Amino acid sequence: MTVAITPTSTQPLLLDVSNTTLHITPAQFDLLCIDNPDLKLEMTKDGELIVMPPTGGESGERNSELTLQVGIWNRHTKLGRVFDSSTGYDFIAIGGGKVSPDVSWIEKSRLEGVDIKGFITVIPDFVVELRSATDRLNAVRLKMLEYERLGVRLGLLINPQNRMVEIYRAGQDVEVLESPLSVSCTEVMSGFVLSMNEIW
Repeated sequence: MTVAITPTSTQPLLLDVSNTTLHITPAQFDLLCIDNPDLKLEMTKDGELIVMPPTGGESGERNSELTLQVGIWNRHTKLGRVFDSSTGYDFIAIGGGKVSPDVSWIEKSRLEGVDIKGFITVIPDFVVELRSATDRLNAVRLKMLEYERLGVRLGLLINPQNRMVEIYRAGQDVEVLESPLSVSCTEVMSGFVLSMNEIW
């Protein structure tokens, strides 16, 4: 079922959805984020609202480890800026949606003069999506393909349930690694190799 929502000027826009597909405008999405600050929301390029439940402890710990590894590497190299899963990106102007990768990195020269107080409008060079126990694999794969379409240079889909990593590169077939001990990201992030020891 698809439901259209229309905010009023006097009432906050609150969510109460179950088994419902909501299609919204970018302006409505922004209102939802303001009125529901405790929810993690995304909007696809087709205007479908995605409401993501909080992760369990296991996924939260893994995601923290991923962000930490990228952050430590970046602190040493000072090649760019790292963003966690709470960071929103706005790709509406280039035919995308409003999304929040679990981990993202942007090379520093691409952020010169860019205001990042709100949603970031620059396509990340690198993204990671960590599949949680509640994520449908096909949905996460579609998200990765959308990142690739928009111009993300390197994307990792980490699937702990199957101990697999899918590597997405612009213009190339998806590479699948089974139970890797590490994943080299040096083609985009000089010297960075992601250790999987704390993920599996």
